Amino acid sequence: MHNGAVRTRLLGPLVAALVPALLLSACSGGDEPEAAPSESTTESASQAPEPLPTPEIEVPEGVELTTQGSALELGDTATVGYDVDQSTVGVLDITVTDMRRTTFKESFQGWKLDKQLAKANPYFVEAVFKNRGETDLGGERPPLYIVDGNDTLVESSTFVTEFTPCPSTDFPKTFEPGDRVKRCLVFLAPDDGELVAVSFRPAQEFNPITWSGDVLKLGAKRPGDAAGQGGGDEQEDEKKGTGRGGNGGGRS
Repeated sequence: MHNGAVRTRLLGPLVAALVPALLLSACSGGDEPEAAPSESTTESASQAPEPLPTPEIEVPEGVELTTQGSALELGDTATVGYDVDQSTVGVLDITVTDMRRTTFKESFQGWKLDKQLAKANPYFVEAVFKNRGETDLGGERPPLYIVDGNDTLVESSTFVTEFTPCPSTDFPKTFEPGDRVKRCLVFLAPDDGELVAVSFRPAQEFNPITWSGDVLKLGAKRPGDAAGQGGGDEQEDEKKGTGRGGNGGGRS
């Protein structure tokens, strides 16, 4: 079981660190782009909690949540429920489809990195999310993290300008029940960390659901796939059966 903190909430029983989302920004004009990481948070506790049953969350009739602690592989789907806030419950089908390692030299050319950021290893994770609940989740952050070899829970990074290789955006402004979106999320594992698993863990007491598999080099062909990692974001409206384009964000 991994441990760590999500923002200011303790998520794990042992000494571990959360690496918050790194807010990456690029300057316009001739200025060199800069990356500005937010402060990190470390939380600890003395004992590992006993595995708990799936918490009571109201879900639509016919929806069955995946058991806490499930260890899944790439391509497997988990049905999860979580408290988005005090008044909003999110219910999603999450399918993690790809995990890729890259380098700053390969994917972040032109971005200025400070010493802390330069020690991190960048990863791209692709996943498909389907809204199985009764609430519009528009604008919410995809609730996935990665776990590195030091049991560090790492949030996905966000960008204030468009990052074409892997946009790492929130859910679209409108993400209604029945909608499905694909997202490519950027994760920066600190101190030369390695991606061990992708994790859904919305609260401290939640025994995480994880996805594991081969982490391939960016551009390498995964067995069974027609091509290497694509890196884009897509949105579909299953109720209408039509695509509605990507959500890569605009350049300021």
